[in-house]
Amino acid sequence: MLAMLAQSGSGDSITLDEILSRFRSRAYGVLLMLVLLPAFLPLPIGAGAVSGPLVSVIGIQMLLTLQAPWLPRRARQQKILRTTLGRFAQRMQRFLGRLERLCRPRMTALTQHVAAHMFTGLQLIALGILLSLPIPLTNYPFALLLLLYAIALIERDGVLLLVAWVLGCGTIAASAALSSEVIELVGRLLP
Repeated sequence: MLAMLAQSGSGDSITLDEILSRFRSRAYGVLLMLVLLPAFLPLPIGAGAVSGPLVSVIGIQMLLTLQAPWLPRRARQQKILRTTLGRFAQRMQRFLGRLERLCRPRMTALTQHVAAHMFTGLQLIALGILLSLPIPLTNYPFALLLLLYAIALIERDGVLLLVAWVLGCGTIAASAALSSEVIELVGRLLP
């Protein structure tokens, strides 16, 4: 899908509106994957501070059971360079290729049920907050976990969504259990 977006069409960029309209019923998964891009790019510290709040906004919309993600007109017209999509697809090819071979529409009712949609949204809110915290060496693990959610939503794979839920609950629980250590670490990092 990423390679297709990077190569199809004319021009050196594509708008979010074009991407979301192309993947109508799977727009939440596609949008989630796109907002995770900064977490995987070799940017200076703070890439999670960009992706994390956006993940939480997607989660809030899912929690409110909106049929499709809502974005302001200005955000819908935001352009993404096709080369950026291509680099991300190439960088994640091994991981996504393996995962894609395992994924297929299974237990699709789970990916489309309102309660499941709300539960996924609730977890995305919490994981988005965790991704945005300045905790060293956590961007990739949190972003990979969130990528599982995105792929499960795109592929309508209820089994993968269940795996993501279990890992997400475990991550949230572990983060809560270690929160005092995390607060102390953040306090030491900030002057």
